[in-house]
Amino acid sequence: MNYLLYGTEQFLIEKELDKIINKYKVGEISVTKYDLSIDSLKNILDDSMTISLFDENKLIVVNNANIFNRGKTDDFIDLLVKYLSDPNPNTILVFINPNSTVDATKKITKLIKEKGIIKELNTINPADLIKNICENYKIDRESINLLISRIGNNMALIESELQKLMLYKIDDKVITKEDVINLTSVNIDTDIFKFIDHIINKEKDLAMKIYSEMIKQGEEPIKIIALLASKFRLMYQAVELTKSGCSQQDIASTLGVHIYPVKLAIQAGMKYNMKLVLDYLNKLSDLDINIKTGQIEPILGLELFILDV
Repeated sequence: MNYLLYGTEQFLIEKELDKIINKYKVGEISVTKYDLSIDSLKNILDDSMTISLFDENKLIVVNNANIFNRGKTDDFIDLLVKYLSDPNPNTILVFINPNSTVDATKKITKLIKEKGIIKELNTINPADLIKNICENYKIDRESINLLISRIGNNMALIESELQKLMLYKIDDKVITKEDVINLTSVNIDTDIFKFIDHIINKEKDLAMKIYSEMIKQGEEPIKIIALLASKFRLMYQAVELTKSGCSQQDIASTLGVHIYPVKLAIQAGMKYNMKLVLDYLNKLSDLDINIKTGQIEPILGLELFILDV
């Protein structure tokens, strides 16, 4: 069987891969992963024709399969067309395309649709995901919204926190607001741009409140400084690339990050002059040097940065 999985949500892609592995009862030792941006398509297809020594079926996963996009070409396209016309029945060949769309007019895309399965796995609404996972539990809209506000749209993290909540409430199967507050932690990435907003806007009390929550969760000041610097840098890069006409997907690919933090960085960064963002980035760099050279203690240095005194 041949599959083409495409979309921007890695969590959904991984879940779909798990379903395929379970469906065909493929052992871990019979799963091989390739990257089409590095590996030769000819070598991948040669491997597809061989038989697994350990299981009845073998699974070959081909990441970064951009050959299904318009304008993308490959020296061995004819070989792929030939293989798809007469595939190895004991090989499950799964192409993973990280783009939000594929070119439905390409011959190989049509061939996979005819002789296999094409599945779109773009981002779904986090509230719908929560309802699906909690189908045997009762959780009201207010609790769902609270959970999203604390965790964000990271689907893997949502699932992880929900598993914890469901295990805790396995007897009565009712998840309340109090359960969400008591059992889940605020995701730092969810609050980091709010944190930055409060710092830039001189909202010192609100900034210190988020900082205190981070410390309460056991985050070290050095790590918080590094996280702030990375988000200021991402904000600057994402906004400048957006101004140059790049799409969010292009920016995510160029910077090697997931599209969700890129989206947040653009939303946050568009509110500010990029010179101001660079000024804060430089201040964080100076603070990092001063801490590492023993000129200031980490907690005090970060507090002074937040209070801008």
